[in-house]
This record gives sequence, structure tokens and C-alpha cells, in this order.
Amino acid sequence: MPNTATDMQAAPGYLLPLLQLSDSALPTGAFSHSLGLESFLDRGLVYDEATFSDWLTQFIRIQLVHSDGLAIRFVFEAEAEAEINRVDRELHASALPREIREAGVKMGARMLNIAGSVFPCQELEDYAAAVARGDCAGHPAMAFAIAGKSLGVPLAELLGTYMFSAVTSLTQNAIRGIPIGQSAGQRVLRAAHQEVRDGVVLAQTLGREDFGVTAPGLEIAQMQHEHQRARMFMS
Repeated sequence: MPNTATDMQAAPGYLLPLLQLSDSALPTGAFSHSLGLESFLDRGLVYDEATFSDWLTQFIRIQLVHSDGLAIRFVFEAEAEAEINRVDRELHASALPREIREAGVKMGARMLNIAGSVFPCQELEDYAAAVARGDCAGHPAMAFAIAGKSLGVPLAELLGTYMFSAVTSLTQNAIRGIPIGQSAGQRVLRAAHQEVRDGVVLAQTLGREDFGVTAPGLEIAQMQHEHQRARMFMS
């Protein structure tokens, strides 16, 4: 007997909005930022599929989980606007390299504008007002988390889609910057699935004292980037 409409289940109401907000084509300007990767290219430490995959693994495990990942979780758990604003300020302050702070502000403004116009909610309006007043700096992870929470996205899915979106953007930049082929990029993304899954679990178990932890070598590379003679990326 064929399935009827009552036998079938619709996709969760948050799924399509979540896919839209995490699409690598979302015009946040992520294609302009390597987040320190270009410094490793310049030094000859990342030069092919294997070395980029290794670099990406460390980026996920350390910086992505401990900064953006924890920020998303803390926003998700926040019960008041003041808590959200505190997370924003701590996230901004933990980004020591100037280019990384500026990248967060620029991409955050774009994400906030897009999310606020396409999926408006009071919480996004409040956050945008705090950014306009100078009480908050703005960051894509913050706007993404606020929008996702208002849409009813479960925390694990919110973390996973954001992290994989960041990984996809960096991989596309590696395809252009190293360069590696599109097929190699897809293999890197497939290999990153488990790292993202592990990152989602880790971001839900870490404490406040872990917020902003990163690898000194990555931070130094991010700082050195602004002094490179030739650059393809803004950070």
C-alpha cells in the first residue's frame, strides 16, 4: 500500500533555515579570510591535501571548539541579554591577533544583518542594538547562535552545522590558496566529519575556564599574517 500524507514526516521546521544560515554561499565574507592558514602556506608548512587536513584538524580541535563552539553553547544556555553580551565581550577579547578580531567583527556584522532580515526575532534585534551602542563587538558565532536558538534548533545540530560551515569555508580557501583540487577538498571535508562530531561533544563538556583557549603557534601565525609581503586573504 502506498504511503499517505499522514504516514510521512516533514522535515523539522528549523532544518531549512539552519541549512540556509550555514550555507557556504552565505555572503558573510568568509571567502576573504584564511584565519591564519595563509601564514602556514607562506612558510611552506601547509602545501598539499595531507598537510592542510592536518592543519584543519588542529584548528577544529583547538580554536574552533574553544572559541566559536563554546560561544554558541553559552549563548544557547543564556537566560538573559546580559549573559549574551558577556559572552560577546569575552569572545572578542580572547581573539588576540588584530586581524582575527577584525575578521570576527566584519563577518559578524554580515551574519547579523542577514539573520536579522531573513529570520528576525527580538533577541537578534537586542543583540544588534547592543552592537550599535558599542556594548558588543559582534561575531558570526553569536548571531548564528541567537538565530538558531530562536528557530528551535537543538544545541548539537547548531554546533555541528556552524563548525562544518567554517570547515567548508576554510577548505574552499585552501583549494584556491594552496592550491588543491576540488576532489581533494571533498576528501578533506569527508575526513573532517569525525573531527566535527568530536568537536560538538567536546564543546558541550568544557567549562568556562576553557573559553578562548588556543594554540600559541596558531595565534603567532595569525599575528604574522598582517606583515606578509604578498597576501590573498584579509586574515
